[in-house]
Amino acid sequence: MVEKNIVHFVGAGPGDAELITVKGARLLREADVVVYAGSLVDRELVRTHARDAEVHDSAGMTLEETTAVLARAVADGRRAVRLHTGDPSIYGAIQEQMAELDRLGIGYEVVPGVTSAFAAAATLKQELTLPEVSQTVIITRLAGKTPVPEGERLRELARSGATMVIYLSVAMIDQVVAELLAGAYTHATPVAVVARASWSDEQVVEGTLADIAGKVQVAGIGKQALILVGDVLRARREGLKAKSLLYDKGFSHGCREGIIT
Repeated sequence: MVEKNIVHFVGAGPGDAELITVKGARLLREADVVVYAGSLVDRELVRTHARDAEVHDSAGMTLEETTAVLARAVADGRRAVRLHTGDPSIYGAIQEQMAELDRLGIGYEVVPGVTSAFAAAATLKQELTLPEVSQTVIITRLAGKTPVPEGERLRELARSGATMVIYLSVAMIDQVVAELLAGAYTHATPVAVVARASWSDEQVVEGTLADIAGKVQVAGIGKQALILVGDVLRARREGLKAKSLLYDKGFSHGCREGIIT
């Protein structure tokens, strides 16, 4: 059974109720109080895994209000779960919540979840790191209401030409394209936009930096979407130029001797 005197921050996964971790689902089943991000987490997931819990939708709540609910639950000896979309460590705003619990002397644990970047890659049937194409994945966002450090401006990161997964920016797709073109990418660089990855109403739009903005506009995608950029997306269509050494019959490693022919 889960401890009653701590708060569990749980990653709900990208949307599909089956993509929560086994541990996350167990903690929800055992929870007496659940505070969940209702604007992003499917209510059906909460109904499925926390049928008997007292549930609070944090979409309209402040930090002080969510903290008060969690603190009251702990004080009453009730089991509390703070449920976040995807993985709590990616744009989850959990640091400030943990700071409040620290101030109150309340313990907590964090349970990771499947972030939407990986759900989107799964939808596309796409590996994000391919030999001789890209061995780096950058997770970032365009500056909006939340600023980004000067050195992390999109055009600066785009200099690498690495695989990039851009969160929270699809509503500014024209600006995203302009920033990427100021880096190492070209108009021919492939792009995929995945909206509501793993949900029943998931949408996928594919193109290049030359046409993706128009395609996104036609599709009516304005939020809850990821932008994936990089040459790995081209490799899926054109075939691999290089394969991983891991399963190459001539490659030796700690578990297998390579066969020399």
